[in-house]
Amino acid sequence: MKIAIVGVSGAVGQEFLKVLEQRQFPADELVLFGSSRSAGKNYSFRGQTLTVKELKHNDDFKDIDIALTSAGAGVSREYAETITRFGTVMIDNSSAFRMDADVPLVVPEVNPEDCRVRPRNIIANPNCSTIIMVVALKPINDLSPIRNIHVATYQAASGAGAAAMQELFTQTRQALDNAPVTVEKFKYQLAFNLIPQIDVVTDNDYTKEEMKMHNETRKILHSDLMVSASTIRVPVLRAHSEAVWAETEQPLDPVRVRTAMEQTEGLTVQDNPAECLYPMPLYVAGKDDVYVGRIRADLTNPRCIHFWCVGDQIRKGAALNAVQIAEYMIRQRML
Repeated sequence: MKIAIVGVSGAVGQEFLKVLEQRQFPADELVLFGSSRSAGKNYSFRGQTLTVKELKHNDDFKDIDIALTSAGAGVSREYAETITRFGTVMIDNSSAFRMDADVPLVVPEVNPEDCRVRPRNIIANPNCSTIIMVVALKPINDLSPIRNIHVATYQAASGAGAAAMQELFTQTRQALDNAPVTVEKFKYQLAFNLIPQIDVVTDNDYTKEEMKMHNETRKILHSDLMVSASTIRVPVLRAHSEAVWAETEQPLDPVRVRTAMEQTEGLTVQDNPAECLYPMPLYVAGKDDVYVGRIRADLTNPRCIHFWCVGDQIRKGAALNAVQIAEYMIRQRML
């Protein structure tokens, strides 16, 4: 088994290295690719030093089974044919192919079987906020089909990359020192602030990030349900939080929902608010599972379940999900 990482120097690329090593992924060889700026850098993997190769239009992917790509949508579009030409399966973390009809959009705990049909040998990793939400929605949807979702997300700086995380550190120090605050990665200062816009606003006054949650959730769940989202950037480093209202066809008892969530792979239930037990991004950062709590009936709608969920944006929201797709394909002998 020969694996490649494309975009290894970025935050998600670095997490790919950690996840592959921690999970003892069955790779006999790992090849690293990056831009001309990253080419020549060295990274450690399983006690070996690996050197980054420059991504080019050549035959470098001829013997590679799986390529985990996280170099941006433009790079993914440009190099997709080069990467997949000889049969390599491209598991792409960008937004380039998510809504293409001939590219499966996969969360392994929810719709792993979609990996089987991949005409272009590309599998798309969903948006991080979508991944975190649909893992928590799966047991509810199994109990009674979901018709409508309202969600407010509280998204960490990591969603904008490693430089954004560093900017949050810098801004916090500057603010505490009463010094001028540097603003580069975001429209406004993020430290000690909330920014109620992620990505550009579309014609319907929802942002692209909010529309991703609508469109991607429908594709993953194979449903015509409606998703109305508000996405908010918060001064947290790397775990996204979400308040979710899910309206189902039939009323559901919160106790039954909690039990189903406890039995769902990839979910950890922390739900004892009387004892102040619920998921928080500070403690979920670095964890594999999506954590869920505050499970309760909605006071305005008897068919609505309300819950709070938190997931590590770089890990389950990106790198881990892609690696789990690869693991599933190996187990199912899909390569």
